[in-house]
Amino acid sequence: MEQDPRDPTAPADPFDWTDAEAVRRERAGLVRTLRPRPADSALLDLAGNDYLGLTRHPAVTGAAAGAARRWGAGATGSRLVTGTTELHTALEAELAAFCGFEAALVLSSGYAANLAALTALTARDTLLVSDATNHASIVDGCRLSPAETVVVPHADPEAVAKNLDAHPGRRALVVSDAVFSVDGDAAPLAGLAAVCRGRGAALLIDDAHGFGVLGPGGRGTLAAAGLAGAPGVVATVTLSKALGAQGGAILGPARVIGHLVNAARTFIFDTGLAPASVGAALESLRLLRREPERAARAGEVARTLHRLLTEAGLTAVRPDAAVVSVQAPSPEAALAWAADCRSAGVAVGCFRPPSVPDGISRIRLTARADLTDEQIGAAVRTVVARAPEAAYRMGSAGAGGDHPAR
Repeated sequence: MEQDPRDPTAPADPFDWTDAEAVRRERAGLVRTLRPRPADSALLDLAGNDYLGLTRHPAVTGAAAGAARRWGAGATGSRLVTGTTELHTALEAELAAFCGFEAALVLSSGYAANLAALTALTARDTLLVSDATNHASIVDGCRLSPAETVVVPHADPEAVAKNLDAHPGRRALVVSDAVFSVDGDAAPLAGLAAVCRGRGAALLIDDAHGFGVLGPGGRGTLAAAGLAGAPGVVATVTLSKALGAQGGAILGPARVIGHLVNAARTFIFDTGLAPASVGAALESLRLLRREPERAARAGEVARTLHRLLTEAGLTAVRPDAAVVSVQAPSPEAALAWAADCRSAGVAVGCFRPPSVPDGISRIRLTARADLTDEQIGAAVRTVVARAPEAAYRMGSAGAGGDHPAR
């Protein structure tokens, strides 16, 4: 260890290496900062994931407040000790019934749900096959899993089949996002399910961006594909996007959920989801059941955003759900583009490496069911007016990448 020049007898600070990392990020245009937002922001928000516009719905916030008053500010412990309330079990039962699965298990986040499923449903002799553009929570779950992980090209059932065929008779789990968070494109679920079914492999689908938006009444991508409750299929969802709350859940056969209760470390050793979040998610789910048109409206808004942006000459990926991705010429350009939009009153997402495994930076617009036609038009005019000139010369680029990039 090098010595501190201020005191030759003392060792250098062991975190001096972070200074070099900070310089590297600055030169690459990849510095990330926290930006607290006020509760009453005047920004038109197309950056968050409140797909159904429920996070501020009076019934949802009222349910959150009521749950906190009745059950307390926190769950007080892990779900297996004191952290399970009647609200938790009600939410699990209603989630499972709504999505068409036998059972559900609620965890503190969608991230924790993916870690739980990937680590507890695999073993050292398992072959874990993962799409190259899967979300970071899946990537980390694969890294933590004792299984051998194989990363296959994006949305390629034939590549999945080839890898499974190379290991006949081996226990296998195939994992994919249902809707990919960067570009908003949907996975070929029918093809993946057919490959898995024909080879005895299990299929794990993260429906974070499809649940509440796709399928009949927002029941999710698996329901839309006729795979909800199918043998060998498990799903994870988040409660923080379409339901506007917080938390995650795993859906699947009752015996699988029972196994996770006993084997998933991010469930066993984590404090249960706070009652306020559980209450909010439960009320949002009931609202969605009563008002299924919210799901259809979110998709309609996304398609309108895409049409207007592409008609203006920008390169946007056709949305399969509620995410509209627009390519930027560089990380610096994406950052400046998003900042210019924000200064003009519109918040959009900014995705740069390593969040984008194909290396192409983007701004991302989130469709919301509660956006008016006037707000949609204003948002598009702002994005188009502040687009860097090079963004109009970009061609379409296919997705690709590798897990280590994320």
